[in-house]
Amino acid sequence: MKLTAIETFTTEDVCFVRATEEDGAQGWGQVAPYYADITAQVVQRQVAPHVLGHDTSDINALTDIVRDREHKFPGSYLRRAMGGLDTSLWDLRGKREGLPVCSLIGGSPGTVRAYGSSMKRDITPADEADRLVRLRDEKGFDAFKFRVGAEVGRDVDEWPGRTEEIVPTMRRAMGDDVELLVDANSCYSPKRAIEVGHMLQDNGISHYEEPCPYWEFAQTKEVTDALDIDVTGGEQDVMMERWASMIDGRIVNVLQPDICYLGGISRTLRVAKMAEAAGLPITPHAANLSLVTLFTMHLLRAIPNAGKYLEFAIEEADYYPWQYGLFTSDPFEIVNGHATVTEAPGWGIEISPDWLDKATYKKTTLDS
Repeated sequence: MKLTAIETFTTEDVCFVRATEEDGAQGWGQVAPYYADITAQVVQRQVAPHVLGHDTSDINALTDIVRDREHKFPGSYLRRAMGGLDTSLWDLRGKREGLPVCSLIGGSPGTVRAYGSSMKRDITPADEADRLVRLRDEKGFDAFKFRVGAEVGRDVDEWPGRTEEIVPTMRRAMGDDVELLVDANSCYSPKRAIEVGHMLQDNGISHYEEPCPYWEFAQTKEVTDALDIDVTGGEQDVMMERWASMIDGRIVNVLQPDICYLGGISRTLRVAKMAEAAGLPITPHAANLSLVTLFTMHLLRAIPNAGKYLEFAIEEADYYPWQYGLFTSDPFEIVNGHATVTEAPGWGIEISPDWLDKATYKKTTLDS
């Protein structure tokens, strides 16, 4: 079937994409959040013109057409826009075939173990521990991620001593039955990252994310080689040659592609396949409750090298207010620490009509 229309429904932080084929079949996708209004312009100006009128049977090939036609724009915004196209076409295909996306890509519906992912640094260690203990008891999470250092902090903590306090505080609060993960968000030099890493190891932390500036592979590799803990990364990377270098060089122990940043399910499956050949697990980045978490749930149900967890955002409405009210029903219920991929076709969701009514709308067709 040929692709005949691409629509975008946009606010500053969210852009849903709807693809339509010549027989009227439709599917929903999403570009990466944050400044999604900018990405929506890229969808309409640098994606739609290259793919409208093309057959949709090979989604991989369509994203490559966009990449090739826009070779002078190899960066993040183009890949984010490509992800809106890709994910809408997977939903369309699932609805056409009556199958969830996970089944289309080699998996099956079922549950996915989740870790509660905290984004907060403006919180005391004691308050963070109390909050996560409450969520453990309410939702059954048996793994949590919290923040250390400061975001791209150049070895400076969020406030003096916070990292040294929060790590043992979290371990004491959770005991030995809960797995703990940390994210340094590119804070440290290798020397400081290794110092912090030894403290993490001493407290039984199992996952050390982005210890060094993520673009500095050599620095991260130094940390990976010096520690026994799993060093993780990759959420920001969108170019396939970067992924090949990361995998071939064993820069990290666990890879964390973000489906929306990278350009969709098809491109993420390419990374997963490279990682599988190298014996590396995939624990994707999915840091909010827009469609990226649902995309990730389907991926983890399908790939053979799925990591131990689904990242599941736990922030209240005051942190990401835009992630609420997006869907007609909640696809993200957590039961005993697990999320569920249902048998519903495609992504198994419908976008809220109330949300769509408030969004900025644009449509590009073959006749535009």
